[in-house]
Amino acid sequence: MLETISKALDAIDSFVWGVPLIVLILVVGIFLTIRLKGLQFTKLGKAIKLIKANEKSGEHGEVSSFGALCTALSATIGTGNIVGVATALVTGGPGAMFWMWIAALLGTATKFAECMLAVKYRSVEEDGHIVGGPFYYIEKGMGANWKWLAKIFAFFGVGVGLFGIGTFTQVNGISSAVNNFFDPNNAMSVVLFGRTYSWTVVITGVILTICVGLVIIGGLKRISKVAEVIVPFMAALYVVFALLVIICNITKVPAAFVEIVQCAFGMRAVCGGGLGAIIIAMQKGIARGIFSNEAGLGSAPIAAAAAVTDEPVQQGLISMMGTVIDTLIICTLTGLTIVITGAWDMGLEGVAVTTKAFQMGLPLPNQVAGFVLMICLVFFAFTTILGWDYYSERCLEYLTNGNMKVVKTYRWLYILAIFIGPYMTVAAVWTIADIFNGLMALPNLIALVALSGVTVAEVKRYFDKVKLD
Repeated sequence: MLETISKALDAIDSFVWGVPLIVLILVVGIFLTIRLKGLQFTKLGKAIKLIKANEKSGEHGEVSSFGALCTALSATIGTGNIVGVATALVTGGPGAMFWMWIAALLGTATKFAECMLAVKYRSVEEDGHIVGGPFYYIEKGMGANWKWLAKIFAFFGVGVGLFGIGTFTQVNGISSAVNNFFDPNNAMSVVLFGRTYSWTVVITGVILTICVGLVIIGGLKRISKVAEVIVPFMAALYVVFALLVIICNITKVPAAFVEIVQCAFGMRAVCGGGLGAIIIAMQKGIARGIFSNEAGLGSAPIAAAAAVTDEPVQQGLISMMGTVIDTLIICTLTGLTIVITGAWDMGLEGVAVTTKAFQMGLPLPNQVAGFVLMICLVFFAFTTILGWDYYSERCLEYLTNGNMKVVKTYRWLYILAIFIGPYMTVAAVWTIADIFNGLMALPNLIALVALSGVTVAEVKRYFDKVKLD
C-alpha cells in the first residue's frame, strides 16, 4: 500500500515539476528581468541601503520593513538550505547547484515584482490588520473575473503550509538532525504506529510542538519579533561555520566550481552524461532553489504586504534581498561544502550529507561539527514553521472571507501536523512538498506576467520621484 502511494506521488511530482513548469519559471524570471531592465543588479546597492533605513512616521503597516523581510526569511531559510541542497546534489549531481544559481538570479526579479504588487494591492480589514498577497493582486489587479484563480492560489497556499514546506519537511529535518546526533543507532527506542523510533525523535517532536504553539497563538507580531531575533543570529552562525569549511579547503574551491559547471551541462562522467543528466540537474536544482527561496511561489508577498511603508517599490527592493541572502549566499555555501568534500557521492541522503561535509571539512572533532549543524538546522526549520503558519493562515482567511474562527481552528491543525511530522518518511515528505510548491506557483506566475505593466509603471513612478527628492 505504502509503495503504491509512493509511486503515485512520484508520478504526480514528475508531472507537476516537469519541463513545462521549469521553463515557465525561468521564462517569467527572464521576462521580468528584461522588462525591469535588470533591476535586481542595478538597484542592489539601493536595496541594501533601504534595509538599514528607518520607517517614516505615519506610514501604514503592521511590522517594520526589516521585520517583514525577517518574517519572509524565517519561512525561506529552513531545511531547504541544508537538507534541500544536499538532496538536490545527491539526485541531480553538483550541476544542480548551477541551476539553483540561475533560478535565484532570475528569481530575484520575480521576488521584487510579487512583493511590490503585494503592497500596492493590499487591503486593510475592519479590525485594522493588513492582509495582502497574490490572492489580492490577482483579484484587484487582474479583476474580479479572475477571483477563481486567486482562490486556487489560496487553496494551494494552505496545502503548502499544512502538508509541505511549513510542517512535515521542517519537523522531519529537525527530528532527523537531533536523532543523528544524540542517538544515531536508535539504542533508546520505542514502538509507535507499528514502527520503531528513537526516544530523541519523540521528545524532540513534543518540545517542538509546544514551542511552536506558544509562538503562533500570538499571531504575526509575535512571529515577527521572534524572527527579527533568531533569523540574523542563525544565518550568521551558519555562514561563519560554512565559510570556515571553505577556508580550510580553499585550494579545492576552483575545482569545485569547475565540477559544478561541467556537471550542469553533462560534461562529467561521474555526474552522468547527455541530455538526461542535464534535465535531472535542472529539475532538481530549480525545484530545490524554488523550495528554498520561494521566488515566484507567492509566499513572501504575504509577509511583505504587512510592512510599514507606503511605497510598494521600496518594499519590493527590500524583499528581493531575501533571495540573495537565502540562495546566492546560504545555499551556495552549503553546496560548496558538499562538493568540496565529495559528500554528495557517498551514498548518504538528507541531513547526513551536509553533516558529513561539515565533519570532513571543519578542523573540529566530528561531534562538535555535527552539533553545530544540528543547532543551525533546528533554528532554521523552527522559524520556517512559524513563517509558513502565518502565510497559510492568510491564505485561509482569504478563502473563508475573513472567518477567524476557521483560522483559529486551523492553528490547532497546524500544531497537530507538527506533532505527527517526525513520523513521516523522508521521501514522501519531500515529494508532497514539491507537488504543492509547483501547484502554488502557477497562479502566481500567471498574475506576475499579466501585471508586469503595472510593475514597470510603479518602478518608473518611484525612481522619478526619488530623482525629484
